[in-house]
Amino acid sequence: MSKQTIVEMLQTAYAMELETVANYLANSVYLEGVQAEEIKRSLADDVTEELGHAHRLAERLKQLDARIPGSMELEPSQKTMQPPEIPTDAERIVGGEIEAETDAIDHYRQIIAATDGKDYVTQDLAITLLADEEEHRTQFEGFRAGFRADAAVAVS
Repeated sequence: MSKQTIVEMLQTAYAMELETVANYLANSVYLEGVQAEEIKRSLADDVTEELGHAHRLAERLKQLDARIPGSMELEPSQKTMQPPEIPTDAERIVGGEIEAETDAIDHYRQIIAATDGKDYVTQDLAITLLADEEEHRTQFEGFRAGFRADAAVAVS
């Protein structure tokens, strides 16, 4: 892979992280209800971590003498992470969060493959961020399992 391709992949990751920050912040405030409280707390805690990811990606872009995208260049894609019409629909946000984390995981794996043997610093960063995203997805898969368990108990 060329340096330009790696830069473009980093710019995409940067945009993904910033979009995640915006959606986590919105949902950590907007969601309501007993089931939503732990999810809101987790989202609020993760805002700082995701912003840190974006910062680290921006630093790496700068090290590569690449331009860091501004807000007008960011293309949103996280449709399922938008605040729901009904603020008690935390289950939809959990599903959207899992989808967003899966997209980030897939993207970081692509960066890891693209940089293998070519750019170990970027590869190391992508591996670190991949581990964080896998941890987030696992946590939200636990929330989804909780919704399913609650639904099973309600049916019984």
